[in-house]
Amino acid sequence: MTKKIKVLMVDDEAQFRETTRKLLKKRGFEVIMAGNGREALDQLNEQPDVVVLDVRMPDMDGNETLEEMQKQIPGLPVIMLTGHGADDNARQSLTQGAFDYLSKPCDIDILAARIADAGKTQKTAGGEPAEPMVGDVMIPLGEYTTITENQSVAEGIAALKASFSPHVRTSRILETGHRSLLVFNTQGKIKGILTIVDLLEAILPAYLTAPKPSTADSLQYSPMFWTGMFTRETQHLASTPVSDLMSPAPPTIDARANLMEAAYRIVNDRCRRLLVEQDGELVGVLREQDLFFQFERILP
Repeated sequence: MTKKIKVLMVDDEAQFRETTRKLLKKRGFEVIMAGNGREALDQLNEQPDVVVLDVRMPDMDGNETLEEMQKQIPGLPVIMLTGHGADDNARQSLTQGAFDYLSKPCDIDILAARIADAGKTQKTAGGEPAEPMVGDVMIPLGEYTTITENQSVAEGIAALKASFSPHVRTSRILETGHRSLLVFNTQGKIKGILTIVDLLEAILPAYLTAPKPSTADSLQYSPMFWTGMFTRETQHLASTPVSDLMSPAPPTIDARANLMEAAYRIVNDRCRRLLVEQDGELVGVLREQDLFFQFERILP
């Protein structure tokens, strides 16, 4: 993100607060916390940009807290979280001035996108919230899994597995991986990207992808032909340097670019990711799913 957004996280479950704080901090947010509505009202002195507020809390529930927050700081963006689906309490919060509401379990990427949107609620001339920029919805570079070009495919697969697997999964918050690795040289410069498709292409024997004579178009391989091939080719690949099979680095886009430009680049360049730069430095990665989350945000 181009500017740090201060988030007030309000929830009566300590583990959820702390887990969410860590995940949001990784995405470039500054996070302060409160365990209940009254603590949250006290924390307004810290001047948060956005509040993430649980609906169901003892003593002073989320809607009561929201009402008091709106009295103290009119227009403060508040995102409501409910563990009970899109129930009447969550809908009621919108009529009370909440920015949005999300159901638990909540994907951390969707929550982060909503917070970024809420942090940019300064109005345009038409009275609508300002549209986020690429830097507001990207994945920060420090969160993306990386590897060096001289490491082996076996090491790459281990790192990719860690990226592919959920890092955090609880009943209330979910963080999924990125399913690719950024590949750097030993001087810390980006050289390429390693994806699952790269691995699949690498294990295909050359004779399977070589041009065939027209008379071979109808050639059919028997089940026996394929037996054991996947295992053998994968084992042969284990010590190969990652640089031998990585794809070129994705195209770059400026963090201050708008989302339509990013959509155009992804479609026109036929890529699933863009490297995000700011003032000539690599700062993050924009994935196709980050734009998909914007579809979900815009449509009712």
